[in-house]
Amino acid sequence: MKKADILIVGTGVSGLFCALNLPEDKNILMITKDICENSDSFLAQGGICVLKDEKDYESYYNDTMKAGHYENRKESVDIMIRSSPEIISDLIGFGVEFEKDENGFIYTREGAHSTPRILFHEDITGEEITSKLLAAVRKKPNVTILEFNTMIDLIVENGECLGITVKDENGRLYNIFADNTVIATGGVGGLYVHTTNYRHLTGDALGVCMEHGIELENIDYVQIHPTSFYMANHDRRFLISESVRGEGAVLLDKNGDRFTDELQPRDVVTAAIRKQMEKDGTPHVWLSLKNMDEEMIKKHFPHIYEYCREHGVNLPEDSIPVVPAQHYFMGGVHVDSDSKTSCGRLYAVGEASCNGVHGKNRLASNSLLESLVFAKRAAAHIAQNYKKSNITENIIEKYEKQLCEKRDRLLLRDDYVSVMRANIEKAKEEHLNGK
Repeated sequence: MKKADILIVGTGVSGLFCALNLPEDKNILMITKDICENSDSFLAQGGICVLKDEKDYESYYNDTMKAGHYENRKESVDIMIRSSPEIISDLIGFGVEFEKDENGFIYTREGAHSTPRILFHEDITGEEITSKLLAAVRKKPNVTILEFNTMIDLIVENGECLGITVKDENGRLYNIFADNTVIATGGVGGLYVHTTNYRHLTGDALGVCMEHGIELENIDYVQIHPTSFYMANHDRRFLISESVRGEGAVLLDKNGDRFTDELQPRDVVTAAIRKQMEKDGTPHVWLSLKNMDEEMIKKHFPHIYEYCREHGVNLPEDSIPVVPAQHYFMGGVHVDSDSKTSCGRLYAVGEASCNGVHGKNRLASNSLLESLVFAKRAAAHIAQNYKKSNITENIIEKYEKQLCEKRDRLLLRDDYVSVMRANIEKAKEEHLNGK
């Protein structure tokens, strides 16, 4: 049994940024299912959106709403966009570096953006941001990180979350009690055959919340990225950033002909690729960078360039074999604009949460920004409303006793793959039937 003032489940960008914005006089415990570096935040390539100036607001807002099929929560979209300059300033304060020239920031463009507004660091923006935040967290004396510890249950008493039950790397079960708990467990990519996500991201937190009747939202809203590197019998797909298409790369069929507008929203481009694959009878299509300068590719997309070379694709002469793959989860644990869930003392941030920013389809490069904005709001709300929970010796004794009694059932909860697959399919069917 452990105790903390604030418990954060997950060490991706949202969990880390939440920890960095919490009061330093609070004892913060973070747990993660794998090593800290194996979070999808490290894998983000393209960049992070920012409101360049007030003149860009209407365009940015409309781009986000249109990409989300106008199912976005308007308040959340407004909060995210208006908070973006402050977030970028915070990141720079933590040592994050974005590409610049003599005139200042360089902005790139991705699909469904009407203008370039995306800051980036080569083609590893997620790694640049997350690694700097992780380094800052590791320096904080009030934060402890436990790797290879998996949440398998919530401790909920009278409508309030008082902590979680955990399985450590040796299979031992124990409870962590906390005054506030933040879910930052990422997405559901491990449920899919083709995914750009780490395999251990299987939506465990959603399964746990379901069992406790905590409200979820749009769990069938799963985004497929149009362009991942195709290799037969490969586990996790390597992402070919949307920025590559934003900089001019084009999609080709088996005859070498262009067949769609590459800068449409991701779901539209994905549908076009799947239709072309079916028509051509091929397991992938091709992405051509032949109209791009090799030095520019090596400078802007060095890791994509090297990965392709390592796998026999010599850019820009050769085209990249690409296939759609599961990439992002727009649904999740329902939260308000302060990242509060329907359960007291429980917050959710990042890809595990649903604050409505993305609607039915995420606009490219909004994910890092959304995660950071609402993680910071969660931290602010916790700090402003902090109250010790009523974790009595009787409550501790009760849940320690239950731990022993329910050991076998709790260990089975470690794998929510079948549960989450079934519930995502059920939600999809209900949406199709208009329920």
